Formats: sequence, C-alpha cells, structure tokens
Amino acid sequence: MIHETSPYLLQHAKNPVNWLPWSDEALEKGRSDGKLLLVSIGYSSCHWCHVMEAETFEDEDVAAFMNEYFISIKVDREERPDIDNVYMTALQLITGSGGWPLNVITLPNGNPLYGGTYHTKEEWMQVLHDVYSFYTEDPKKAEKYGEMLAQGIQETNSIVPITDDRTINAGNLKESVRKWQSSWDLDWGGDKVDEKFMMPTNLAFLLNYSVLEKNSDYSVHVKNTLEKISQGGIQDQIGGGFYRYSTDTYWKVPHFEKMLYDNALMLRVYSMAFKAFNEEKYQEVTEGIIDFLEREMKHPGGGYYAALDADSEGVEGKYYLWEENELRTALGGEYELFSNYYSISSQQVVGDSLFIFFREKPDEVFAAEQGVSFADFKKQKTKWNALLLKVRQKRTPPRKDDKVITSWNSLLMLGFLDAYAAFGNDEYLNKSLEILDFLQKNCLRGGKLIHSFKEGGDHVPGFLEDYAFLLEALIKLYGFTMNPEHLDLAITLNSHVLAAFSDEETGMFRFNEKEELISSLILTHDGVLPSSNASMALNLFQLGHLIGNKAFLEKSKSMVASMMPKILSEGQAYGKWNELLMHMAFPYMEVAVVGENSKDLIKELSQTHLPNTLIVGAAQENELPLFANRLVSGKTLIYVCKNNTCKLPVVTPEQAIDIIYTSYEER
Repeated sequence: MIHETSPYLLQHAKNPVNWLPWSDEALEKGRSDGKLLLVSIGYSSCHWCHVMEAETFEDEDVAAFMNEYFISIKVDREERPDIDNVYMTALQLITGSGGWPLNVITLPNGNPLYGGTYHTKEEWMQVLHDVYSFYTEDPKKAEKYGEMLAQGIQETNSIVPITDDRTINAGNLKESVRKWQSSWDLDWGGDKVDEKFMMPTNLAFLLNYSVLEKNSDYSVHVKNTLEKISQGGIQDQIGGGFYRYSTDTYWKVPHFEKMLYDNALMLRVYSMAFKAFNEEKYQEVTEGIIDFLEREMKHPGGGYYAALDADSEGVEGKYYLWEENELRTALGGEYELFSNYYSISSQQVVGDSLFIFFREKPDEVFAAEQGVSFADFKKQKTKWNALLLKVRQKRTPPRKDDKVITSWNSLLMLGFLDAYAAFGNDEYLNKSLEILDFLQKNCLRGGKLIHSFKEGGDHVPGFLEDYAFLLEALIKLYGFTMNPEHLDLAITLNSHVLAAFSDEETGMFRFNEKEELISSLILTHDGVLPSSNASMALNLFQLGHLIGNKAFLEKSKSMVASMMPKILSEGQAYGKWNELLMHMAFPYMEVAVVGENSKDLIKELSQTHLPNTLIVGAAQENELPLFANRLVSGKTLIYVCKNNTCKLPVVTPEQAIDIIYTSYEER
C-alpha cells in the first residue's frame, strides 16, 4: 500500500491491517488460500471513513483477526467507481440503503456475503466472527447465498430494450414531473428528505422544462431551491463553493467535504439561472465557485483536483467553524452587524461554541432592514469575507485529494462553458480549453482515456462516464469555438464507445470497457453524477443533428424508449434522461450561424436562455449538413431550423431568438 499514489489508500498504509490494493494478485491470493475477501471502499475526504480507521482499523486486535482469516483489500471509490457500484448495489440489496465507508465481505470468487457501512470496533468484530463462522460451518449455504446476491446485482443492471417510441411524448414527460412534484419541499427547496443533496442535474432540467411547458411552478421551485442553498451553510459563505450535502432539511449544517463534481455541476445550474432570471446574486455564486476552484483545487497543468477533506486536525469542519471571540477580535465594532447577517446571534449550530455561517434573508432584504444601501452593504460583505478568509487561511487546511479525474474535469469543462455562455467572459472559455489541454496531454493515451491522473500512479482505463462527459463537453466547446478539432475528437471518442462499451442485450452501454467483476454494470440512474448512459444518449442525439447521422438519432431514441418505464415511475432519479426526453418531445431547434462574424453572434445568442436549442457556427466553407451552401460572402446569417426545415435566414440574434420562442409554441 505504501507504493500507491491514491491519497485514500495511503491514509491506510500504516494501519496494522495487512491491506492490499485491488489487483489480480490480491484476488488470486483469496482464491488460492480459500479465504474470504474483505473489501473496504471509501474516499479520502470521507469523515466516517476516517472515524472507522481510527476506531477500528488501527486497533491491534481487530487487525490480528482480519490478517489471520481474511484477505483485506482497500479500494478508493474515486479510482474504481466500477467496484464501488457493484458492491454498493450488494449493500443496498442487503440493507436497503448505502453509504461510505462501504465494507463488504465476499467469498473468494467475489460474490458478497455481507455488506455494511460504518461500524464501531465492537460491532465490526462481531460481524467478522459471525461471517467467518457462517462461511466455515456451512460453506454450501454461504456459496448459495453469495450466488443469490450476485444474481440480484446482475438483475438490477437489467434493461429490457424497447423499440416502440410512441411513449416518447410531452404527455409522459409531464406525468413524470407531476409524480415527482409531490415530493418537493416548497418551503426550503429540494425534495422532502431529512438530509439534502443539491441534485443540480434535476434543477437544470426543471429550469429548461419550465420554459417549454410554460409552467411557473417549476421555475419558482428551482429559484427557491437555489436561493435557499446559496443562503445556507452548505455554501461556503466566506470562501465560495459548496460542501457535499446538508445534514438537515434547511441546508444549514453541511457535511464538510468539498467535491469537484458538486462544484462543477452547481456552476452549470447557477449560470443557467442567471440567464433565466437575470439576477446578480446568481453571478455572485458562480464567481464564488470559480474563486474557490482557482484558489484551492487547480493543478499547475490546468486540470483540477478531486476533493478537499471534511476533517482538519482530526475534527470534522474545524477549518470552517468559528468561535465568537475569534470573530469579535477580527471584526471589531462590525461584529454585531456581521453576527445578525450570518445568523450567529440567533443560533449556535455546531457544538457548544462553534458557528457556521448561513443567511436567513436575501441580501437586499437584510440591507433594507438595516437602513443600508444595497451597494454599500455589498462592499461591507466583501470586506468581511476577504478579512475572514485571510484569518482562515492561517489554520491547518483540510487534506487535498490531488487526483485529476477525467469525468469530473469534463463536468467542470461544461460548467465553465455554461458560465461563458451566461456572462460572456472569455476567461471562462479559456479555462475550459485549459482543462481539455490537460486531459489530452495526461489522460488521452493512444486514442483511449484513463480515468484519473496522478504523477507516478497506476492509471485505470477510462469508464463510460469519462468518455460520455468529455464527449458532451467537446460538443459544447465546438459550438462556441467552431474549432473542427474538437468535433473530430468527439467523433473519435464516440466511435470508441460504440465499439468497446456497447451492450447488445440491453441496447445501452456498459460502465467498463472490459468485464472483470462479478456483474456487468449498466448504470442508468442519476446519482450525484448524471447518468453516463443518459449522457451518451444525449451525445448521440446531438452528434446525429450535427453531422446528419440518422443511426445516431435512432440509437438515442431507442435508449430513451427503453428507459420510459423508469422515467415515468421515478423521474427524480432520471433527470438527465428527462432532459433528453424533453429534446425529443418538444420542438428541438438547430441554429446555424454562418459567416465571418459567426463567433460573436453565437456568443450573443448564448446569453439568452434557449432550452432545446443546439447552436453551432462556421466562419468558412464547411461540409457539415447544417452549413452546406449557406455561406454568403460579406454576410453573417443565422438559420433557425427544426425537423430538417429552416426558416429564412436572419441577421440579428434578436430575430433568431424571436423565431425560436415562436417555434416552442408549435408542438
């Protein structure tokens, strides 16, 4: 373990447990020795992983028993999401829920016998004794139980292909959202659950869908959710960016790790919200995310690191929490106003004397109540935050997971591109290009992707999510830059996915290029990451429109048709699929901007909220069907097309936008 480069595996390298990394050699040792495998899965920023390590895996008695009777394997779930997904499914089948640390005990062949999460030392020793006794006293029963669970995992990955596309319609999409709507928390935003994840993929879909369906209930819910999130403790009010989830229903007390993917996806949705609502507060949030990423997460080569730990100095959230005396010293006579603004005067939310900052009122309301102009209050707030950020930076910072993960960086490419679209800031476009340059130099090898990069580390072959999210980013990037190299790379990667990941039985795509685990992985639902199968279906849909490939369009449609039963029954778990269903059920607009001024007009068009619209351009002759015979010397023309039929060209973005919104009315 000491030779690994994963921060999570290295955290466990000096445990008395004889941990092995996941490898063919470790699995073969289990088979040859006839020992049970103990597969413990976590990630470097996981608080309860640290707690279980300290309480249980550092204990000599526990380690002695594990070393004697088990082959103990440590897995970084961020490096091996495939292993994590297989055994998380097992845990959910056994217990009905999941989480990390994920501790699974399997037969030597990998079939699971037991799954659990955090355990105290006493609980864990009982589990080890019980499972070992079960295996040694009745091996045939244990083998049968393991086979049953392995079959259950396989069945959860089963999708029945459906070719009948008549279910792909606006009525079914509306029904899916109607069922989901009953679970919305209309007071505090999000869904009615005790612990809340932000789920930006769902919010982005609803924001787009509200325009096409002309239903303000959807946009009001999204707006309320985004405002409650940005006012809550789940946003780092001082340093920008977001923590992973809220431990309460009010977004106030977070679980303190910061993940790159959360911030990438939230950058997307707040940028979209700025276009939809045209309110400055959304820009403030996006700028906070970007400031945080640049300050704390950026690799010198242009990519971005994976995560920041929840803990510092062994205490969850210590880096982010404040004592009253500390604040009074730093702020002096401004403490009382600050205290009212960040809810310190009304609540103590962590322990006996530690505070986390959240806001109970929007800034404009608070400023008015204090008799301060909004502009003056904003300056005051900026000064406070800059001052306290400097104080905070003198503390011991959380550990950083310095892997650069291809799929997460691809999501951040999309986030920067959406920020560029909303604000027209070329710096954001350049940041997306920097990430692409990093990925091409470090994560693209012989035309294939690796999943994550770290100097000197072993590199796992790319998973479907790596290809799908990078493809999605490349298509969007091509739309802004008109650089054919971006489209060519997208087409190349798409061809590899079709050749290496296609699953004939389901009509979907496998998560792994090669099947090495006890079950194939056909992942279709959204989690904190969007569904990689839905992302691939979207890529095929967009490439089909871009390059005129009908086979891609049909493949995309058949994938959506196969997902319709799940979309209809639990739409909140299939937001990315709902986005694609929306593209197919409502008028989908292709906007081709042709001429020497096309890049500027695309930039201007993109600052308007235009759901269900693909915008691309060409400054010169281009063989793509959307541009064929449309270049007119000395002019830049905008063609708005639907179902392979184009309106007469116009010359201003305003004219094109008017045509697009008129077309939305034509079901």
